[in-house]
Order: sequence, then structure tokens, then C-alpha cells
Amino acid sequence: MWGGRAPTVLLGGGAALLLSFLWMPVLLPAASRFLSRALLSMAAEVPPSQPSPAAGSGYVPGSVSAAFVTCPNSKVATEIARAVVEKRLAACVNLIPQITSIYEWKGKIEEDSEVLMMIKTQSSLVPALTEFVRSIHPYEVAEVIALPVEQGNSPYLQWVRQVTESGSDSSTIQP
Repeated sequence: MWGGRAPTVLLGGGAALLLSFLWMPVLLPAASRFLSRALLSMAAEVPPSQPSPAAGSGYVPGSVSAAFVTCPNSKVATEIARAVVEKRLAACVNLIPQITSIYEWKGKIEEDSEVLMMIKTQSSLVPALTEFVRSIHPYEVAEVIALPVEQGNSPYLQWVRQVTESGSDSSTIQP
């Protein structure tokens, strides 16, 4: 055992470079794991407060929401979409056809073809929108979920608020 010490080998020039290339495949997985952890750690950190693209526009983050409703077919989705826009509960509704929903209902796994509605509205109108959709939707339990919009195209967000402004005058909308 060389007196308890490992032998020291000095490599010069190309030999050191060659050895580093030979060791690279061995070190690469460890370096990759380290880099992945570092990137995940950086992504998890909250960045310093930056102005949103809507900054200076008067837009209050979260004052507009995107609500999602599933319907059994395009006829029902179109009827609901037209009604919520006419009542100014929504500025715009996108109908996304032919989605497949897989869910548990009454103890059984179900799979259905549906139409997804993406509804843009003021966040303050979500309760009235939900109540209205529930009153005309054919499902026993209608899906109505809403997510606040933090950032976006300022003129579009202003348009959503403007179009739905008169819808925010009444707290309960009758069908």
C-alpha cells in the first residue's frame, strides 16, 4: 500500500486533457444532477417584485378571471355562451370542442366527450356567473371554476372589464 498514501501521478499537456475527457462520462451524471437541482432551486425562488406588463394601465391583478365550464355538447355550450355574453356576465367565451373528460361519478369511473367553455369575466362577477350557469346547465353538478388573471395584454383586460361593467351592477342575475 505505498506507505498508506496513494501514488501521485503528474500528467502534462495532452495526457491531462485526455484523462479529463475519459473521466467526463463518469462525472457527467453527477454534474447533471447538480445542475438540475440548482436550476430547480432557482426556479422555486420568488423573483424580486417586477412590474407586470399591465403596470401603469390601472389593471388590478386578479380583477379579471378566466372561468371554465364543461358542457355535454356544442348546442348547450353555445346557448350558455350566448346567454352569459348577452347578460354581460362575460366579455368573451371560447368553445373548445371534443375534449375527453374522465372522472369519478357516484362510485364509477366515467369517460365523456364534452365541450369546454373558457369564459373571460370580471372576478367580481364569478358568483353571479356561477349561479346563472347552474340555473340553466343540464348537469346535476355543473363544473364552474375560475382562476384570476394576474397579467396579460392591458388593452384586452380593460376591454373585458368595460364590456362586463353593466353586468356588475346587479348581484343576482335571473335566467
